[in-house]
Amino acid sequence: MRNEEMLLIPGPTPVVDSIYDAMASETRGHTDPRFVAIYKNAIEQTKKLFKTDGEVFVVAGSGTIAMEMALINTVAAGEKILVVSQGYFGDRFIKLGQAFGIEVDVLQSEWGNQVTPEEVEVKLAEGNYKAVTITHADTSTGVAANLDALVPIVKKHGALVILDGVCATAAMEEDMSKGYGQPDYKIDVILTGSQKAIGVPPGLAIVAFNQTALAAREQLERVPAYYCDIYNWMPVMNDPSKYFATPPVNLIYAYDEGMRLVHEEGLSKRIVRHTAFGKGVRAALSEYGMKAIADEQVAASTLSCILYPEGVKDAEFRAALGKKGVIVAGSLAHLAGKAFRIGHMGNTTEEMLEKAIELIGATLNEIGHTVDTAKAVERFKEDVRAVV
Repeated sequence: MRNEEMLLIPGPTPVVDSIYDAMASETRGHTDPRFVAIYKNAIEQTKKLFKTDGEVFVVAGSGTIAMEMALINTVAAGEKILVVSQGYFGDRFIKLGQAFGIEVDVLQSEWGNQVTPEEVEVKLAEGNYKAVTITHADTSTGVAANLDALVPIVKKHGALVILDGVCATAAMEEDMSKGYGQPDYKIDVILTGSQKAIGVPPGLAIVAFNQTALAAREQLERVPAYYCDIYNWMPVMNDPSKYFATPPVNLIYAYDEGMRLVHEEGLSKRIVRHTAFGKGVRAALSEYGMKAIADEQVAASTLSCILYPEGVKDAEFRAALGKKGVIVAGSLAHLAGKAFRIGHMGNTTEEMLEKAIELIGATLNEIGHTVDTAKAVERFKEDVRAVV
């Protein structure tokens, strides 16, 4: 990669040369047949990614736009949703729902823990919920949702499953054809962005609907949106030569190449690789007296939120590490200054993460916190090999 730094934050993530090269291709008109063919292929590869029997939408926007599209095209004002929140970004659905007059109930876990299936079961039994939002991997905490446990409960109670895959898609299993316990107990909507495990620069909102979710949109007749109304985008997704709003041509080039790389590696291999990286990074950092706030059994494979040892100052540590070319992120809310977040997803490689662990150790030694970098690097290698 020609990147000058290792961008190991929870997103954006490192971009490989072939994606940069695709993005730097000549800009063409959005109705040019050559661009139309690329856009159409990207859409088809996205359907393959999610294995949906419905429609996918790949449009200019952030993950927040994708969240809004997912919600307002399935739930009307006055209807109820349950937000299953395991961190800061799960909570975002609260404000989104309230902005559109949707009734919102929330189950919030303590940061580092999961909302339990029992809590969801009790809550869904209380009322008529149209949908339940679940964040697959919360970017603030590094906690992963237990879909095998949660999806059957939600579907049993007749609600839609809206899955926020922003920090999970293309790294953790998100199969819309999978029946969770029953053949028709499936994920109805998945939303994501281009800049995390897919490994493409920021700027694309990606949403997949199954047939059940599309039927929910049809029942709404109209939605309180224009740009985010999937009915305005559906003709374009079926025939990209049609026009609604100008697509980000060069970003679609990049995304098409990103999808090619995802499928070339294969989803099953990507899931194993990300699992190995997550376990390896957390194990290695534990050698430095650093602890992930999420226990291993609930930890996401794409990022980790790591508590500092006593005496390590957040700003000093991240600044010194940054000078060595490794960029990690600060933590949010009540963990600000007490922890940092490290991404290990997308186009990151074993060699990159091994080097990052070495430089994290060197930085700790530099600021007066003595650690054994060689031992941590070896622990990373051992734990990665144990999975792969």
